[in-house]
Amino acid sequence: MLPDHYITPDWPAPATVKAAITTRAGGQSTGGYSLFNLATHVGDSSEAVLANRRQLCIELGLSVEPQWLEQVHGVKVVEAQGDNRVRTADGAFTTAQGLPCAVLTADCLPILLCDRSGTQVAAVHAGWRSLAGGIVPRALARFKAPSGQLMAWLGPAISVNHFEVGVDVIEAFFDSATSVSHSDAIAAAIRPGGRPMHFYADLYQLARAALVECGVAAVYGGGECTYTDAERFYSYRRDGAVSGRMASLIWLA
Repeated sequence: MLPDHYITPDWPAPATVKAAITTRAGGQSTGGYSLFNLATHVGDSSEAVLANRRQLCIELGLSVEPQWLEQVHGVKVVEAQGDNRVRTADGAFTTAQGLPCAVLTADCLPILLCDRSGTQVAAVHAGWRSLAGGIVPRALARFKAPSGQLMAWLGPAISVNHFEVGVDVIEAFFDSATSVSHSDAIAAAIRPGGRPMHFYADLYQLARAALVECGVAAVYGGGECTYTDAERFYSYRRDGAVSGRMASLIWLA
């Protein structure tokens, strides 16, 4: 049983698939990073972050350090390794038992993936650039099972009411459409913004559109807003540069 400051995905994943999402509660960071910041690149005390990461491993019962990533809002998905090396990518996958894939977010959308047989998992950092760039099909291509045998869970992210973007973002998504139905699904995820030539974009719907287009019908989660829930979640758009990061982890038992 995990402590209350974790979120456990509500999805019908196989028993061998374990997952957990941190909130900002429960750790040792202070100030704008309080309390459970897990990112080393945001200006927080390195001692506090390392203490938080040690606490994470203890509370989740992990014997191997998660595969931490240097996320660059790209589309690279790497195989996780248990060598404590940070890899530059925005997604990781594994078939190894006990090796967590992890992504860090504070408004961007974390996507957790597994196959129905419970033999492979992946974690994806899906900000708008990565989503529009095609990280979803790249991550799915790493699975041995066909997309129809996969399932996805969408973690906490900024909600449509607070994610206003420019025309360039909208154009990037429409350019990524691979069919008329995909284009229609993208259009349904966008509505007029509060300023001229701006729009509100629904990251959850855009991710679902990409997953469904690739053949993943089993999509769960969505609906948690990092921007509005300041007690539980970090939000870069709300708080600016002084903001921590939550971790979304998935592994095989």
